[in-house]
Amino acid sequence: MAEPPRQLPLELPHEQALGRDDYLVGSSNRAAFDLLERWPDWPSEVVVLAGPVGAGKTHLVEAWHEDTGAAVLAAADLTVESVTGLVAAGAVALEDAHKGVDETALFHLLNAARQAGVRVLITSRTWPTAWNLNLPDLVSRLRAATPVEILEPDDSLLRQVLVKLFADRQIVIDPGVVEYLVVRMERSLGVAGRAVDAIDREALAGRVKITKPLAGRVLEVVQASNG
Repeated sequence: MAEPPRQLPLELPHEQALGRDDYLVGSSNRAAFDLLERWPDWPSEVVVLAGPVGAGKTHLVEAWHEDTGAAVLAAADLTVESVTGLVAAGAVALEDAHKGVDETALFHLLNAARQAGVRVLITSRTWPTAWNLNLPDLVSRLRAATPVEILEPDDSLLRQVLVKLFADRQIVIDPGVVEYLVVRMERSLGVAGRAVDAIDREALAGRVKITKPLAGRVLEVVQASNG
């Protein structure tokens, strides 16, 4: 019997739920979540949140922004001129500091935030010691920051994340498919997101139900391209 013709899936918009109530907490991210929940009662004025790509740092920043109204900015976009406006928000999050940051601007931000009693959250894939900083006073200030790390997810959290990612696409996924993916996939929320997107597209293109064999074929391709 001939296979049914494949169709190109439409680019239908789907909204990823990034609110505080949508943030899933497990052993890998509990320390980071609990620390941000304590805001503004932090051990220091600055927190550096480190974790691998796809670990959920951006979602945690969005949840913190929802709670605090913090100004959120890519670290690479920080300028001396932007410092005053950022501090005026009452809390500041700088994302992806590992991609580079203006050292003078960051030093001014940390000084202004300290004077105003404002907390600063900095996210990165690496710790400040790997940022190749040259400004001694900035290095000293970051050395005094509170470090908190998000690790790769355990099986329980990965299971919850997969269900959530499918639900964001209005897909009620078979628990058996979820379990099949969990035991075969890398411990990465980034891979989980790409896998769910690719599985959804493949099922739509073939006009078929999401099954274990389909999910397994797609996951293999996703992880091969990821490597």
